[in-house]
Amino acid sequence: MDQPNNRNYLSPIGFKFMLDHAPKVDFFCNSANIPGINLGVAVQPNYLKMIDHPGDMLTFEDLTLSFLVDEDLENYMEIWNWMTALGFPESIEQFIDYQDQYKKGKFTNNFPEQADATLQILNSNYRPAANVKFRGVFPFSLTTLQFDARERDYTYFTANVTFKYTMYNITDILGTKL
Repeated sequence: MDQPNNRNYLSPIGFKFMLDHAPKVDFFCNSANIPGINLGVAVQPNYLKMIDHPGDMLTFEDLTLSFLVDEDLENYMEIWNWMTALGFPESIEQFIDYQDQYKKGKFTNNFPEQADATLQILNSNYRPAANVKFRGVFPFSLTTLQFDARERDYTYFTANVTFKYTMYNITDILGTKL
């Protein structure tokens, strides 16, 4: 009874990422992570030794994606436009334009500045096995694209984007928490 039912290992290439606000990014996504989670520790003073107890606040590490940049920069610009709309570096109109896209039904989340995202984990037969559902996702860091004419052998651009989020849950494909 203590033996596992499934003896297959989880594959690092068996995933699919879906991001409401940036569908072209998820198509070219080549790496994603399930962020780490930490539970704080409460320390109880004692005259012999400090005693550790489980804390009461979770902290979540950042969600990081890596994606290949298409030659028209469409997927890179999805993130760039999202970030500039949130930061409106030139005018408040940038955020208003972004909200107008939301009102036209482009986004499915309740908040135009945030999105929902899902990391779908695939089994050894590349069929969905579990979902990691992120709520309240927004980008806060997008990497540089460094052009260099001195390159002899070139590789295609890969960009990294880092997100903050409110919470994530891991469920089976039917939505039941694991």
